[in-house]
Amino acid sequence: MEPIRVLISDDHPHFRYGMRALLLSAPDVEVVGEAGDGEKTIRLAEKLQPDVILMDLNMPGIGGIEATRRILHTSPHISVLVISMYEDDDSIFAALKAGARGYLLKGALKAEILRSIRAVVSGEAIFGPAIAHRLMRYFANPRPTQGEAFPELTDREREILELIARHETNPEIAGKLHLSPKTVRNHVSNIFTKLQVADRAQAIIRAREAGLGREKA
Repeated sequence: MEPIRVLISDDHPHFRYGMRALLLSAPDVEVVGEAGDGEKTIRLAEKLQPDVILMDLNMPGIGGIEATRRILHTSPHISVLVISMYEDDDSIFAALKAGARGYLLKGALKAEILRSIRAVVSGEAIFGPAIAHRLMRYFANPRPTQGEAFPELTDREREILELIARHETNPEIAGKLHLSPKTVRNHVSNIFTKLQVADRAQAIIRAREAGLGREKA
């Protein structure tokens, strides 16, 4: 298999050095470039077309959120994984709305970072434990909606979106609903198109805001 090509974007040289050293230890990951600000990140993303960008949020000039938005506008296939020291709701949701597929806090364990890189390349939405806790708390009491949520979805699509909102993977959904993996992938693709979202993370946000994904009492 081809290695996962990663671009590191952070304004602290020591952090970039440490991250590069960490990734060099993984045989399935290749560091293709580094950037210390948002503008250079955008240029390198266009030139190198990495599979994953490890994106800091607070950088001089163009910040990580705006850089994410611009990069994904022209290269939506790139997976942006935020690694930041900020864990406030505004930063988390701004990053996800810009198109980031995951959010980790600096200080995450090596195994967690490598697992997250592999996960976002596979199309998963990934969050560190602290971030996942904040998301669960934020969506504990979803705001009410008028009428049935997402009337444009079929019953099966709404059922699958419900499971996506509970962070279940495609294989887990296929097993639970007794569907083939290909059928689930097709349904997920239709859901993304109808909801006009780019990826799983954005679909989860839309679904949870509409009240889906809550555990039944």
